[in-house]
Amino acid sequence: MLSFFKPKSAGWVGVDIGSSSVKLVALSQHGLSYRLEGYATVALPPTAVVDGNVEIPGEVSVAIERALKLCGSKLVHAVTAVPSSAVITKRLEISSAFAGLDLEEQVQVEADQFIPYPLGEVALDFEVLGPVEKAPDLNEILLVACRRDDTDAREDAIHGSGLKCEIIDIDTYAIERTLRLLEADLSANPVTGIVDIGAATLTLNVCKGNKIIYNREQAFGGNDLTNMIHQNTGLEVAEVEQRLYEGELDEEIMDNFVRPFRTTVVQQVSRALQFYYSSGSQGQLGKLYLAGGTAGMEGLAAMVENEIGVPTEVANPFRDLEINAKINAGRLGKDAPGLLKACGLALRSFDI
Repeated sequence: MLSFFKPKSAGWVGVDIGSSSVKLVALSQHGLSYRLEGYATVALPPTAVVDGNVEIPGEVSVAIERALKLCGSKLVHAVTAVPSSAVITKRLEISSAFAGLDLEEQVQVEADQFIPYPLGEVALDFEVLGPVEKAPDLNEILLVACRRDDTDAREDAIHGSGLKCEIIDIDTYAIERTLRLLEADLSANPVTGIVDIGAATLTLNVCKGNKIIYNREQAFGGNDLTNMIHQNTGLEVAEVEQRLYEGELDEEIMDNFVRPFRTTVVQQVSRALQFYYSSGSQGQLGKLYLAGGTAGMEGLAAMVENEIGVPTEVANPFRDLEINAKINAGRLGKDAPGLLKACGLALRSFDI
């Protein structure tokens, strides 16, 4: 069985393998506080990761290895994640008489009844949550499973970089862990939204307390803007991305492409929230955070807030953390919203 629920230990590098880049975050813990030791973002070739699947592990390994050098971390253990859309989760109720290997065998028997793939093709793990409230002779079991191809490719990519892949998490769990870094008092906003605007997808996570209660992806992301500028100006994609990051595009491109795209982002965020509210939602949002590489567009948070009527800010999980003196604070401020998931993965090795 793959260990999704492996016991925590100190000092893992969070490795977020996205569709257009690899992001690494290295954290250390000092008492009850955390310190950002290093981070890095390295672009991936367009064919390395397609639709969330690692298609060319060797190219991802090269990017991770380069990111490790930029990160400056000496940690050798890593945690990464598979997309929640690739994962099956189910709560089972199994007799408390089962324990150890007997429990593992019983879980596999139960899993075989609802997982639509041969168990030999599936990576799965489980965690005993405790007795069932109305039936104390039964234990509630949380089962997590996904195709082994999805996990093997990520493990191969990480091992190929020289790191040791200790655990493969689920991206929504990584986002959940960052909530306490974003919201000092979770009771102040009982229902919080996090919109992750990545290169290829926009994902809305809605959290109640410290748990995600709603998750939905839609096909839209920063690549749409990059490709639009590339196709209309002849600038290479890498140059477009660099100029966007540095704020060095000329006014004509800003007027014709960037500012209209910003309006489109607002519309897509609003659309995502409409789906949430129409789903029989569990409450009105009290706060919205924008994450992902596109989140830092100038003025975007204010435009979203004006459109949806909910206080909105750009996510920065490192705001209250101690920062290694070697890290450029100004650059970190730009990069922080895109590092949210990698930060949540790095937190996997600590109790928060």
